[in-house]
Parts: sequence; C-alpha cells; structure tokens
Amino acid sequence: MAEKIPSWPKVTIRLYDDHNAEVKIAGRSHPVNHHDPRQAAIQLVSERAAQLGRAVKATAVESDGASWPLIIHPDGQVDALEPDSGRGGGSSSGQKPIWPIVVAMVVGCVLVIGTVVFVAVIKPNLHKKPTSTASPLLPSLPAPQVTPDEFPPGNVPPGFTTHAGWTVDIAKDTHPAIKPDGTEVAILTADGKVAVFDSNGKVLWQDQVPKDAESPVYTTIDGKLVLAIATPDTLIYWAGGGAEPKKVGLPDEAKVQFFGKSPLIVLSGTGGAMVMSGGTLKAVPNQRRLSTILLAEGDRALMAQYHGPLFWSAPDKPLQTVTPQKPGGAISDKPQQVLSASPDYALALWQTKDPEKVIPAVHSTASGKVVAVCRPTSASDAEAWAWVPDPNRRIAAWGECLINLSTPLIATIENFSPLSITGSLIYGTIAGQMYAVTPGKPQHPLNPAPVRPWGIAGNHAIIVYNSVLYALNPAAR
Repeated sequence: MAEKIPSWPKVTIRLYDDHNAEVKIAGRSHPVNHHDPRQAAIQLVSERAAQLGRAVKATAVESDGASWPLIIHPDGQVDALEPDSGRGGGSSSGQKPIWPIVVAMVVGCVLVIGTVVFVAVIKPNLHKKPTSTASPLLPSLPAPQVTPDEFPPGNVPPGFTTHAGWTVDIAKDTHPAIKPDGTEVAILTADGKVAVFDSNGKVLWQDQVPKDAESPVYTTIDGKLVLAIATPDTLIYWAGGGAEPKKVGLPDEAKVQFFGKSPLIVLSGTGGAMVMSGGTLKAVPNQRRLSTILLAEGDRALMAQYHGPLFWSAPDKPLQTVTPQKPGGAISDKPQQVLSASPDYALALWQTKDPEKVIPAVHSTASGKVVAVCRPTSASDAEAWAWVPDPNRRIAAWGECLINLSTPLIATIENFSPLSITGSLIYGTIAGQMYAVTPGKPQHPLNPAPVRPWGIAGNHAIIVYNSVLYALNPAAR
C-alpha cells in the first residue's frame, strides 16, 4: 500500500513538548499549540489528505529525536510503516512508534472499557435527562493592557470626543474587525495573539496565532458568524465564546478573499476557486468560459461574464443563472460591462443612445432586479468610481452617486470620491478636501481631516493611530 502513495507533499510532524508541535507540509510551517499536539497535528495532516482525496506519507519526530514513518488517511486513521533501519531512525533502538500506538490504544480502550462503562455508568443513567457537553476551551493567556486615554492629534470624527474610553496596542500594519452588531472588537496584538473585546474594552477571549497572520475578519462559514484570519497556508476561524479554533490548510499559493459574506479561496494560476462547505474546502464547479469569480456566500460563489449574466455555483448543486434587469434608458438587453460585486449587489454599466454615456446600475445578485440607477456618465469615469457599501446595506456610494438603499434615494455630488462609511456618514473627498455626507442631506467639510473610524462598537468610534486602537467616547448632545 505504501508504495502506491506518492511521496508528495512532504510532511513532517515535529513534537516539541506536551503542548507545542510543528507540522511542515511541502515546506510550509504550521505551528501547533494544543493540549494534545499529536491529535491536533494528525487532524491538520488529515485535512490536507482530504483535500488531495488520498492518504499521505508523513514523518513524525519526537522531542527526543526519535522519528517514525506514518501514513495518515483523510479520516484521521494513522498507519505505521516499517522504518528503514539504514536511515538511523528512532525505531532502530527497538522502540515501537508511539503515534500509531496512540491511535490503536484509543480503539482498544473503546472495546475493552466499553462494557465496563456501560455497566458502571451508562446503564444506571439511561433514564436520566441528558446534559450537553461543552467544546474544548482556549487556554488562559495574559491579557493585553487596556486603559483609557486621550487621542493626541485631536482630529476626531464628527460626533465624538478626544477621550477614549479604552485603548489597546495592536500589531503594526494591522487593523481591527468590528462585529456587524457592534458588540465586539477583534485585533491582533503585538505579541502574536488574536484578542476579542466587548464594546467597553473587556477581554472576552484570546488565542495564539502564527506570525504571518493577516488582520481578523468577521465572516460566515457553514451558516455561522465566525472570526477568521488567514495565513499564507491556513484559514483559521473561531466560533467565539472561548471555543478552540478550526484550521483548514490552503492549497499552495492560494489567497483568501473576504469580499463576500464568506471566504473565497482563489487558486493560483488556474482562475479557479474554492469555498468552505461542511468544514472543508470544496472546488467551485461549473465555471463558465470567460467568467470571473467575484465572491462567496456560504458554500456558493458568484461569477459573471463580461456582458453578463451572473451565475451562482455551489458544489453538488446545479448552476443558477441570474440575468441583470435592463434599467430605463438602456438600449441593450445585456450590460455593456459587469464591473464588480459586493454582498447582495452587482454593479453594471449599460449602453445609452449617447455613445459617450453609460448608465451605472446596481443590481440584486439574488434576482438581477435593479436596486439603484445613477445618472448617465462617461464610461471611463464610471469605471474609475470606487464602490463603498455600508456593511449593513443601508447606504452606499458609487463614485459621485450616493445611494440610500432603503428608499432608494439617489443623490449626486460632482467630483466626490468615497473612502469609507461609518453609521450614516459617507466619508470622501472633493478636490482634496475631506467631507462627511449623507444621501439627500447637506455636505459637511471636515477641516482638519479626521482619522476615519473603522466602525462603531457600542457607542464608541473605533480608530487606529500609530498602532494604537482608540475607542472614542461620543460627544455630548
């Protein structure tokens, strides 16, 4: 059997102590910090085996240097290989490998102890009300220093004071994530942890993360809101409440995008992508010729051809076609160009009778219906417009076109370039001057330009300055 298993990818599991290990897959390191590092390492390798659809060979190295050749299957089964004594492996001393023995012991103990457990424990409690068992919890870690402070530059966003109810240092060149309902703030700390706070600065939970972890993101996986981070080779996500994370190995050189409601794993060089489904990665099927995969929502991906239509593709499900609705004033039944998409919305340009003008339209990705229509403009201008949607889908800005998505009310501000949205305010610039605007209401010039908030947590504006997070208090009304 072993001869039939390819030697690629090369997998090494190195145990350091009772809680720490390292898994190397094809040269990429995956640090492991777990109360049972053997179990966690085997799970990590079995997940990669599941992606490949076959068992993989691995070498397990104990902390004393003893090494054991193994076969790890997608279901977590571990088989021992006969070691080559000429290599000077750990088995040359006559010891038996502990890795397959651990697995065998679990099976053996189930058979031997099963009867005892039934007689002594299960049978007497057959008629008792069952109780739920909690998931393994994260280890306790030293909390970061959280203190109130003053925001030194003083250029705060409208409606907030220079006093921060709480502050905390964050890792350089990272940014916080704010839970959509504003109840949590997640950061990467300078000492290599992900830390989650409530809106008042209380630490809810922490965990160690790899050094190459990217900024945290709140996203949806398998129908549940989770906190996720990506590294060059792993997607890690936490359900919250202090529960241990789940880790999913990524294909070589894959990139994780969070443009949609769920993570999209874009494969290198192939134009293909993968989505999360049932805790594992699955390839996006049925990609149409000359189409671009735009984003993910649950276990399905949105793709579009240049002139439309849109397609929703999910593993083991038929391809769903969504045709963008023709807006008033357009002369063709197909868009001139589908530009991009964000959660729930796709952007398209439509031809008009004037060859110099196009109609920018926002469409529902569920039905293709027109959500908003901006005034005709030149195609080159519209293609350069930035699309900035409110995460809660209440307002949006598409270049000069400001949209109240609940009305929808359309307002146009010439030469406006949107930057971000916080609450009901759209931050952007006109001729280099910063403004805060709301669709249909007067413009507010901001001088000096404030540090724009990442979001609102509770009643605090969350801003970052010099690798310090400030939770600014609201101004008195």
